[in-house]
Amino acid sequence: MTPPELEPTGATASNLPASPATQTQPAPGVVAAVGASAQTGVVQPSTVATPASWNETLIAQLAAEFGAQAQSDAYGPLLAMGAHRLPADRCGVSVLAEMGVLDVAGAEAAKFLHGQLTQDIEHLAPGMARWAGYCSAKGRLMASLRVWRSEDRIRLALSRPLARPIAKRLAMFVLRAKAKVTDTSDACVVFGLMGQAVAQAFVAQTQANDPGSRLALPSAEGSSVTERAELVGLPSVGMGESAEIPRWLLIVPAELATATWQRLLALAPAVSPQAWRHGEVLSGVPRIVSGTSECFVPQMVNFESVDGVSFTKGCYPGQEVVARSQYLGKLKRRMFLGHGEGSLPQPAQDVHREAESGEPCGQVVMAAPDGAGGFDVLFESQLDAAQAGTVRIGDAVVRVGTLPYALKSID
Repeated sequence: MTPPELEPTGATASNLPASPATQTQPAPGVVAAVGASAQTGVVQPSTVATPASWNETLIAQLAAEFGAQAQSDAYGPLLAMGAHRLPADRCGVSVLAEMGVLDVAGAEAAKFLHGQLTQDIEHLAPGMARWAGYCSAKGRLMASLRVWRSEDRIRLALSRPLARPIAKRLAMFVLRAKAKVTDTSDACVVFGLMGQAVAQAFVAQTQANDPGSRLALPSAEGSSVTERAELVGLPSVGMGESAEIPRWLLIVPAELATATWQRLLALAPAVSPQAWRHGEVLSGVPRIVSGTSECFVPQMVNFESVDGVSFTKGCYPGQEVVARSQYLGKLKRRMFLGHGEGSLPQPAQDVHREAESGEPCGQVVMAAPDGAGGFDVLFESQLDAAQAGTVRIGDAVVRVGTLPYALKSID
């Protein structure tokens, strides 16, 4: 049996989530029901109404403590501060209010997650960090996750607007397993570190202040965990002609956030959340947000090519669809990196062939300004459309670029 071509069924540009000021808010943590959009034949994903998905009071308090302005966009809450480009030394620090954290604790936490996620969690050793996806029964990514072991629990970093509903959904399937799922997004703060020097200095400073600290500088696929701070490696990114810039997530308890931020600012300048997203885009790793939840099968956004999918583990929700996409037929859709100038594309916005205005050929995954008047974008598209070299997103002609990794073949 050959699977049909995988077409997107998620939100389009015409049905993106409304702004927090105008959107109808469901009960906190409730996933919105699936329903037809204004565009005939398009089905909206089971996604989250953004304003109900995080604690706005806590975000406002954090902004006040940091001397920033609390805002939100399609990626979640953000603290408006910092430069939109990295300085000459290619080091910077960012407050990532748009990132949330889930904890899964208990004697069977690894076994439970192994049966829910696309990654091999049972073989996730302490000190490792991996990508994982959480799929619907139809094999479409509801969330993308950075996963690592933290003391007596497993932690999942994901887009904050998805944290509450994903925690609720995971908890539905715990049943008799000895595992407990908790949304700890309000109990911790996530920072982004860019540049080897700033990360090394933070670790050295931590060890000097606390000689007993076990905090170390992990690799791009590693993690280092202490009670007061956790460093989680991320893929390095190439920006311009400079050498690749390493990146880390730094997670600290909320009560230590202000002091930690002051320490970081003494080591490197603040960069905006948009500048951090630019690094995410250039890394070629998709971050699923509320607007793109349930839009893509993992291979459509190259998730297997960044080792976010294990094809040797057991079953998980949507596994049959993901496996068929890998081993039967030929995948006709992939994710591409592009550059353009004009209005910044929004998650799930339609992508068109440059010379055509009919049916879209794909959807935006995520985009960020490049700090020089243009933008870089990750978009999913039919192969033949992207291979033409340019596509159109809104009013912008986007030139297809080169991803920082090779795509793994689909058998």
